[in-house]
Amino acid sequence: MYGIMPSMVEITNIELIERAASVVNARKNGEFTIGDVGCALVTDKNNVYVGVCIDTSSGMGFCAEHNAIGAMITAGQSRIRKIVAVVRKDRGDIYVLSPCGRCREFIRQMNNDNLETEVILSRDKAVRLKELLPYFDWLQRC
Repeated sequence: MYGIMPSMVEITNIELIERAASVVNARKNGEFTIGDVGCALVTDKNNVYVGVCIDTSSGMGFCAEHNAIGAMITAGQSRIRKIVAVVRKDRGDIYVLSPCGRCREFIRQMNNDNLETEVILSRDKAVRLKELLPYFDWLQRC
């Protein structure tokens, strides 16, 4: 199955970062760059899904998180336990990227329990999605 990697008992932040980095393959597609950001996520069923970003004009492209989440949804899952996105710079150094606002909301909308998703921000730091999306419950009755 495309996008899925073998189940694991437990995956560390560093291992998930390495999975995300393993799919980064930046290249030009016409005037656009594709594959320069990679994402890996692990579900509550311990499956790992990966994806890359696709840059296009008019906002039609999407982030690596969307691609990995699409693979997860295709496999019938929606609960994300951990997620990370990375970019590889010119010298080959890997940098962790915090998800953009659109990705944060997309993760939440896939499953309400994803507010508890661990978002990896560095080798040694992860926070819950609800900490990055503190006002997710914006509709309040007066």
